[in-house]
Amino acid sequence: MSKELILQKIEQAAKILNEKDIDMWMTFVRETGNIKDPMIDMLVGTTATWQSAFIITKTGDTHAIIGSLEYENMKAVGTYKNIHPYLKSIKEKFLDVINTIKPNKIAINYSRNSSLADGITYGLYLELLDHFNGTDYASKLISSEEIVAALRGRKSKAEIDIMKEAIVETLKIFDEVTKYLKPGITEKQVAEFVQDITEKRGFGLAWDKEYCPSVFSGPNTAGAHSGPTDRVIEQGHVINMDFGIKYKGYCSDLQRTWYMLRPHEDKAPAEVQRGFDVIKDSITRAANAMKPGKKGFEIDEVTRNYIQISGYEEFPHGLGHQVGRLCHDGGCLMGPKWERYGNLPYMELEESNVFTIEPRLTIENYGIATIEEMVAVTKDGVEWLSERQRDIYLVR
Repeated sequence: MSKELILQKIEQAAKILNEKDIDMWMTFVRETGNIKDPMIDMLVGTTATWQSAFIITKTGDTHAIIGSLEYENMKAVGTYKNIHPYLKSIKEKFLDVINTIKPNKIAINYSRNSSLADGITYGLYLELLDHFNGTDYASKLISSEEIVAALRGRKSKAEIDIMKEAIVETLKIFDEVTKYLKPGITEKQVAEFVQDITEKRGFGLAWDKEYCPSVFSGPNTAGAHSGPTDRVIEQGHVINMDFGIKYKGYCSDLQRTWYMLRPHEDKAPAEVQRGFDVIKDSITRAANAMKPGKKGFEIDEVTRNYIQISGYEEFPHGLGHQVGRLCHDGGCLMGPKWERYGNLPYMELEESNVFTIEPRLTIENYGIATIEEMVAVTKDGVEWLSERQRDIYLVR
């Protein structure tokens, strides 16, 4: 992430601290080459070896308390105004800095709900408590999850512009897949074709190579989070691909659906077309309901209910997640009120959040119909970031 974008995010973080009445936010880390805090790229722009504290205050002041051998590197990175190197122990310098801030609330990098805010290990947390011995700061610690959710979720114009570029490049690769598909090739061959194009064009993959892309052909597929198999694509199959790239540090995440025509067919069978249309219409309904202040589960219910009323089983996952520097980014999830999602479906959509909308349904004897689009939340609705799939792609 560029220095300019990091400084923008630090400035944004200070505004969020004021909004939430939190005095300081501290990311406490060590050996980030081994265990990387999810926020360090966005907040710091370099690694840390020894115990280190990166502090942002609601006044906009920033402090980096680091091992002495990393002082020159931190100066060169240029993301923190005040750099405090230490030699033998962080504790004295650490407490001196915090005593100058005199915080009543200290947000740190732990969370029970968000992996993006849960970078501190239990052992390092115990070390932090030891440093606070003799003070009352331990009683002032709170989770940073609300700050992280807002900071990662509220995309700047520069961030959204990069993601738009990523989406355009991703859709070009989907177009190549449409030309490549034919009966007799396997799901794995499609995935290898996509990965080869991605590498040649200099892009990264938005998630693990083992299942990016995921390719599903025909009935009884392996499942939404499984990799491609040796299954042969046949005429009469509905085919789906889930794929995204990493571009300039940001991700895309899209899905498209094809139908492999039988020799006597010039269009998809009625039941295939109906399943596709229900998915397409459910996405429209979700997008029409999205606006700042809506809770994630409220949007999920719109689509989930419509699909069930249309005669299909409910889909076994959330409707849509946020996307950014990671494929699953931000806080609020447009998902059902299931225990596995914690508090994320109860959080509110915010302006400039970027979400996927990705319902699915099973078309009996044919396969899975699903489309995944990407939208940005605006002050009164959404902006479509991806050009929508409005018709099922037909392949001979």
